[in-house]
Amino acid sequence: MVHTAPTAPVLCTFPNDHELQSALAHFIVKAQKESIEKKGRFTVAVSGGSLPKQLAGLIDNPAVKWDKWQVFYADERVVPLDHEDSNHHLNTRELFSKVPIPPQNIHTIDPSLASDLEELADAYEKELIREFAMKDSARFPIFDLVLLGIGPDGHTCSLFPGHALLSEEDRWVAYIEDSPKPPPRRVTLTLPVLNHAARIAFVVTGESKADVLHTILDEPEKGLPASRVRPVNPGHLYWFTDEAAAAKVQYPRTPFKL
Repeated sequence: MVHTAPTAPVLCTFPNDHELQSALAHFIVKAQKESIEKKGRFTVAVSGGSLPKQLAGLIDNPAVKWDKWQVFYADERVVPLDHEDSNHHLNTRELFSKVPIPPQNIHTIDPSLASDLEELADAYEKELIREFAMKDSARFPIFDLVLLGIGPDGHTCSLFPGHALLSEEDRWVAYIEDSPKPPPRRVTLTLPVLNHAARIAFVVTGESKADVLHTILDEPEKGLPASRVRPVNPGHLYWFTDEAAAAKVQYPRTPFKL
């Protein structure tokens, strides 16, 4: 399969959280519908931070077919699954505890392997291989949708500026012991996995993200981790932001429509 250059990002801005959450839910449901029609399931990777709160439009939404979802974590902190720092704990509290998703459809890390990060990352990679091998993967898995946020330093997942993991080309799941943001021990999907997804949506809100969003979208040559997320053709990249986060961005907006 010959990959041409990545398609340009699509930036959609909204005046408030309510409109953003509503549009994001419509977008996710459309992606879900296309995926289920094509292959009977919907593979999703989610991160933590402020993202889970923005998925409120999926709660009590009759169009969401939770039994068809297979959820993985784009990154996870190596802590117990009920720990305050756990992305699984955060997503469960904000979303999964409020919807009828079968527990076995949510793929978590194995905290019993916490003493050996390499073994833990390998085990999570094997979980991905079980879901994707022979179905939707060639060299890398092809997620139907990856939902991401960004940090004020431009990191996404647990891929931090200047870190060696930005150069990882082979692994699906990598570990980090020296995260500049606590907790230091984490596992993360790698850039090649992110960049083979069918769709990636970044969700960014608040004026505290205005400077870094300007750098990511207007100065991608600076190479911040979130700027390096550019799915290969035919994948698509979307940014769902509020006006406050996009206040300094020169990159052209696209009106949201399905």
